Amino acid sequence: MPLTEFTALLLMATAASFTPGPNTTLSTAIAANRGLRGAMRFVCAVPVGWGLLFLACALGVGALIVAVPALRWAVLTVGLGYMLWLASKLARSGTLSQADERKLDVTFWQGVLLQFLNIKAWMLALSVVAGWIAGRPDAGGRLLLVVPVMVVFGFASNFTYAMVGSLLRDWLAQGSRLLWFNRLMALALVITAGWMAWTALR
Repeated sequence: MPLTEFTALLLMATAASFTPGPNTTLSTAIAANRGLRGAMRFVCAVPVGWGLLFLACALGVGALIVAVPALRWAVLTVGLGYMLWLASKLARSGTLSQADERKLDVTFWQGVLLQFLNIKAWMLALSVVAGWIAGRPDAGGRLLLVVPVMVVFGFASNFTYAMVGSLLRDWLAQGSRLLWFNRLMALALVITAGWMAWTALR
């Protein structure tokens, strides 16, 4: 892959990975409630799920999801419902003990599955496949290069957000700060879900 294309890939991966979204929001919230260690299952699940989704798109599954309206709407509906359910759990937790009781951490496999319930993740993966892999004579070699890049950026971004959440943990434990932080994170998830639904309807 030429250096100019690889540079463009790195810029796109940075923008896609480090801008706020459902994954980074959850990484921050879980770490703020349960500490960095408690967030690591989800932080590690995101790049695994994203890598698997990317491979599925490279094999043509993503194009099928986008091309068949029933499948696209099924992914969108289940994904939105799951995000809203997570937001409701988060919004009701006001202390660290409640966070432990309500198990605000997302399991590894739930984190992996969440990647497949995001129709925008499918679209992003398809865009990368179309722009950097599909139709190229060295498509196999490009795939072997692109997948690790996307996985590393997925991990790095969520680990960074989780670090921020864990650094805020002691400060948030005072008074009702954690409750309002959790409600803000829950609102961010709801807004993200609304944005996903709005763009899908356009």
